Amino acid sequence: MLSYHLQGALGDLRDLVKITESDVEDIKVANHNPQFERLKIKEEKLKSFESKKAMIDHEISSLVSLNPGVELPKLLNEEQHTYLSELKVELSNLREVNRRYARMVLAVSNLYNTFLERLVPTEMQGYNKVASKESSILQVRV
Repeated sequence: MLSYHLQGALGDLRDLVKITESDVEDIKVANHNPQFERLKIKEEKLKSFESKKAMIDHEISSLVSLNPGVELPKLLNEEQHTYLSELKVELSNLREVNRRYARMVLAVSNLYNTFLERLVPTEMQGYNKVASKESSILQVRV
């Protein structure tokens, strides 16, 4: 059963990496709609991974409690060790692709915020930003 959950978690992680790589490619060409459409899929994959991870934790806890005094590496077979190694690699891949994506999202966000600030200047009133009294989206010159 542990091997089954490990395989499922690996599949979810690989899917999350692929989806995030697609997001990176789309943000490069300002193709934002597909990113928003994939958001629900990413959330479902993340929930699925978390569920499988909980099942993996439960299975490992059961193995340890049924075999007191035996170290965990001795309780797992070669296939399970391989899956755990692959999980580690895929988690690292996901972290790296998420890091690249986050940098791009931050850059795009700063760009849009700068444009918005130039179009509609704001002032701070306490902790809130409000449009300044002198702001005008359209300025007519004769």
